[in-house]
Amino acid sequence: MSVARLALFVGKGGVGKTTVSAAYAVHQALQHPRDAILLLSTDPAHSLSDIFQRPLSSKVTGARLQKGKLQVWQVDAEKQFRAFLNNRRVEILSILERGSIFSQEEIEPFLDATLPGMAEMAALLAIDDALQSGRYAHVVVDTAPFGHTLRLFEMPEHFRRFLAFLKFAASRDQVLAAHFGGSAQLVGEPLLSDWTRTVEQLLRAFRQQAEIFLVTTPEQFALNESLRCSEALRKLSPPLEISSLILNRAVVNGGGCRSCRKRQQATRDAGMLLKKSFAKSRLFVGQDSGAPVVGVEGLKVFGAHVFCGKRLTWDPSAPKSPDVKLVRTEWPVLATPLSMVLGKGGVGKTTVSAALGFHTRLEKRLAVEICSVDPAPSLDDVFQAEIGDAPRAVLGDAKFRASEMDSVAAFRSWAARTKDLIDSSMTSDRTRVHVDLWFERQLFEQLLESVPPGVDETLAVFRILDLLGDAEKRVVIDMAPTGHAIELLRTPERILVWTRLLLKTLAAHRKLAVVQDAGVEVAALGHRIRDLVKLLVDPKRARVYVVMLAETLPDRETERLLADLKSLKLPTGALFVNRLLFPQDVRKCPRCRRARAWQSATVSKLKKGFPGIHIFVARNFPDEIAGKKGLRSFTAELWSLA
Repeated sequence: MSVARLALFVGKGGVGKTTVSAAYAVHQALQHPRDAILLLSTDPAHSLSDIFQRPLSSKVTGARLQKGKLQVWQVDAEKQFRAFLNNRRVEILSILERGSIFSQEEIEPFLDATLPGMAEMAALLAIDDALQSGRYAHVVVDTAPFGHTLRLFEMPEHFRRFLAFLKFAASRDQVLAAHFGGSAQLVGEPLLSDWTRTVEQLLRAFRQQAEIFLVTTPEQFALNESLRCSEALRKLSPPLEISSLILNRAVVNGGGCRSCRKRQQATRDAGMLLKKSFAKSRLFVGQDSGAPVVGVEGLKVFGAHVFCGKRLTWDPSAPKSPDVKLVRTEWPVLATPLSMVLGKGGVGKTTVSAALGFHTRLEKRLAVEICSVDPAPSLDDVFQAEIGDAPRAVLGDAKFRASEMDSVAAFRSWAARTKDLIDSSMTSDRTRVHVDLWFERQLFEQLLESVPPGVDETLAVFRILDLLGDAEKRVVIDMAPTGHAIELLRTPERILVWTRLLLKTLAAHRKLAVVQDAGVEVAALGHRIRDLVKLLVDPKRARVYVVMLAETLPDRETERLLADLKSLKLPTGALFVNRLLFPQDVRKCPRCRRARAWQSATVSKLKKGFPGIHIFVARNFPDEIAGKKGLRSFTAELWSLA
């Protein structure tokens, strides 16, 4: 069996990874018509169906090319992960029962509950399935925004550590038998060997088969994150190098348009920076025509343009739409203790989060704290200061503070405290029965050595709880891109399920000191989470603000996002349409006119599509919004959809 090629497209949210990866897959299928090619999306907020302009399910589907064999797969994370667990349920239960004080009946409900980190685990399993199937010559992966893709690349190492934990758990009988001079067979050895082989296959694929395509744009925020992305990949085990770069949404001919001339200069500067920073990587350029690249024909033209250097000729006509009426208005003042800002990657969530906090601080003089829970945050770019896990004052204002949650550091700090608690509790005689649970102590310590998948969403919930204390303070949460933001918002209810299961399971072992301590902690946690769940659905205490661009793909993803928010019963404060071109911005520039026509077609449908939601419009700024001066300019102008 020949080894399949693996291409992974990574980058900041909103830089066009889905478009570029889909164009690459179509291009490869047309260039190599005899090769079977799979385009696989690991982003929980899939948009391949929007790109191909046809419904796609969670099953592998043909792309309907005139020639070439391209198939498309939008991975259903929960379905994929459930199948993985169910195929191995008996062996997993057996291992965990032998390695702990709990019975199979006590453990089994946890396997049926929704587990954190399913998206990354499912993505990893899907990639392995595709590579090992022997059906494809080339597997192309459209990844989630970079913060969560980094978790994907780290997953094999986490899985390896988890396997070490399971092997130790499975060895309980061997350890005890050796202690008494006997012998015992290792439980679950076939399963553990199979999983070990899977991990080694994935590590080998990332090390030997993977070509990493980094997609970026000429915007400074995107370039900054691209440099951080590259550095993070080099620190992985094994380290990964960027094979190729795609400078997307480039403007190489500014013409007579002031905005486009600025973008042309930004494109030149970005190209020089990328060539200098990635001297060994190939650089491809994807120009911005002003029109969305959608459908097989659009992807075919764009793929030939980017990867063969052909002139971009894609120029579809925008749908006819009525004139959009806008009314000048003021930026809203945050009226609730908690505000969360959501949207697709790259639409300006961080900028709008900062602007809402900045305006509220100026108008009401209330203390404001803004926290990013995105694994790839960019508050430091907006505030032009180094922002870390600990809150710090920004813009020279002691009552305007910002932080970027470091979930890994937070987990390790919690793990260290938990190890101390376990060590003292498991050698305690408070129950009048001296119990030295050496094996259980070692087992827990091994489990806490690895940062588990899903830690971002879980710890983000705890960070929100910690920030909410002062009723007069306004807390703004700059969320991760859509797919993982929705996972975070579902996490409180999932934690409640886990706390109920844990309390029920621990009750059968309440004579042990460690179980008593754990029970108290779990009960307290459940109480706090219940309070948060009530707060999130209370429009007097919490609001969700959604940010979108007036473009085809962000528009469709926003529809799905608002539907999810409605199903979760979360109050929506407003919808911000960011970076809208005004007539005076466009003048006679063909590219800007084309872009504005497509924007108008999107905006004209919003009132009807999202009834009952206040829609604000932020005008396109030719410069990056950063620092006090940038935020002051940005918040000086806002419009409302009439």
